[in-house]
Amino acid sequence: MTNATSESKHFSILVVDDEPANIDILLGILKPYYKLKVAPSGFVALKIVEQFIPDLILLDIMMPGMDGFEVCKRLKSDKRFTSIPVIFVTALGQGEDEEHGFSAGAVDYITKPVSPSITLARVKTHLSLAHQMKTTEALVKERTQDLLASQQSAITMLAAAGHYNDTDTGHHIWRMAAYAKLLALQSGWSYEQATLLSQAAPMHDTGKIGIPDSILKAPRKLSEAEMVTMRTHAAIGHKILSQSNTPLFSMAAEVALYHHEKWDGTGYPEGLNGQEIPQSARIVAIADVFDALTMKRPYKPAWAHDDAFDYLTKHAGTHFDPTLVKHFLDAREIILTTKQYWDKLEEENLLPSIDSFIPDVISRKS
Repeated sequence: MTNATSESKHFSILVVDDEPANIDILLGILKPYYKLKVAPSGFVALKIVEQFIPDLILLDIMMPGMDGFEVCKRLKSDKRFTSIPVIFVTALGQGEDEEHGFSAGAVDYITKPVSPSITLARVKTHLSLAHQMKTTEALVKERTQDLLASQQSAITMLAAAGHYNDTDTGHHIWRMAAYAKLLALQSGWSYEQATLLSQAAPMHDTGKIGIPDSILKAPRKLSEAEMVTMRTHAAIGHKILSQSNTPLFSMAAEVALYHHEKWDGTGYPEGLNGQEIPQSARIVAIADVFDALTMKRPYKPAWAHDDAFDYLTKHAGTHFDPTLVKHFLDAREIILTTKQYWDKLEEENLLPSIDSFIPDVISRKS
């Protein structure tokens, strides 16, 4: 036979038929070229697939108890098995039966009595297609992982750049990102969008790389002129992060520009008020201030948790979105659990991946 090669032995096929004679015929055709398993019924076939995932299934349609259409539907409804090509081997005619089979998820039909050459040709074709698909999917997954790793590195570098001259922030930018994600989830954001915000939040002060050291490191209260310069970091960060129009960096640019706006319109750089301020920036503002208050700095001790929550309450409706403050207070327990998690990492000088802003148990709970 030229239809199959010795390399075919790498592939496995499950033959499903309730008639021993039909199984014997298929075994005689395929055994020289493929690793084979046999199931005398649909029920047995499903049990076998749970333990051993074949590269292809040859499936009879007319079987007692559970016909081939039902077996195929059950396989295709399980994400573990959707990629297994199923070829129906049947004596049924074409037309509606074939349409039924394809709608159930089959990739082809072989009509009984089977032809050895046709059987080998179709099996080889669909195994080859499935193998190519798996190879392509693996390559895409690998490239996607590389892209994500590059993106995470960019986030880390831009976040670090914004705090390069601040040696006392520790895990601040990552901890506040965790709070931002929690508050977003508490406010009804989807998990995907909340995760995106947690990745954007650490870059909120990227623009500080454009502020002179004499201002950033001034050991005194800044003059009005110096404050004007300091406030330009929002626009600088926005300009830097706007160089990319991906969803992540678009959100990061938005947060960088507006995280110093205040609910009552007294913030900067544009003096927006209320819901004119993007919700992403309103969320980050609360997360950022809460963490700044509760962390120890050279010029101040860490505030007690109650005092920090009281500060947010006192300034709800002036500095902060009052609805978001309520959501934050409602999540008090989980906020403090997250703080303990990150404080422990900081004590041990550990930094998990950017996807671990919130411990898994907390993510599931929220």
